[in-house]
Amino acid sequence: MGSIAPLALAGTRRPLHEETINRLRDLIVRGELAPGARLNERVLTAQLGVSRTPLREAIKLLATEGLVELLPNRGAVVAPIEPARIAETLAVMGALESLAGELACAQASDRDIAEIRALHYEMLAMHARGDLDGYFRYNQAIHLRLVEASSNAVLAQTYRQLNANVRRVRYMANLSPERWDAAVKEHEAILAALAARDAARLKRLLRDHLSAKLATVLEAIGRKQAA
Repeated sequence: MGSIAPLALAGTRRPLHEETINRLRDLIVRGELAPGARLNERVLTAQLGVSRTPLREAIKLLATEGLVELLPNRGAVVAPIEPARIAETLAVMGALESLAGELACAQASDRDIAEIRALHYEMLAMHARGDLDGYFRYNQAIHLRLVEASSNAVLAQTYRQLNANVRRVRYMANLSPERWDAAVKEHEAILAALAARDAARLKRLLRDHLSAKLATVLEAIGRKQAA
């Protein structure tokens, strides 16, 4: 999937601990550190080119996001992917995104919509190049920007917390070329509904978009478990 890179969209220099968090998160999200894998500090400090202090800070933060499990006296491992938990979380996120879409149709400024459209075009460029990592960064930025456009701070904060827990599975959904292409078409429709401020249509599209993602992810997990 290419070189390790932070999930930030801009190329600005970040503090070392933030850079370490982003790079370790990328390894987990992309599946390069598989569920259940032990986080070996010696190996990771060499791989990431950092000391143990920022690495340990990164591990602790990713534990709060549900990507890492801290085991007493045994270090840390990549958190397992639990299908039932994923289904429950994505169901809640679907409700949140639907509400955010409805609110955004009423609250979003023209500038908000223009920013989302610009992110969408960047995402399309990544898809055209087959750059899944780049696509995923812009895809996540679009969903978050749409939620922020609802102008509901509680909704946005709740969404960020839940999204951190399912970032891996949202990435996994696009590992299927067919699902990736379908997701792009769904995003086209989502943007059109937002631009038209069609709240009812946008709510339905966002709910269906996440439902399709869930179905793809659960199918992929089932194949892995059966292998």
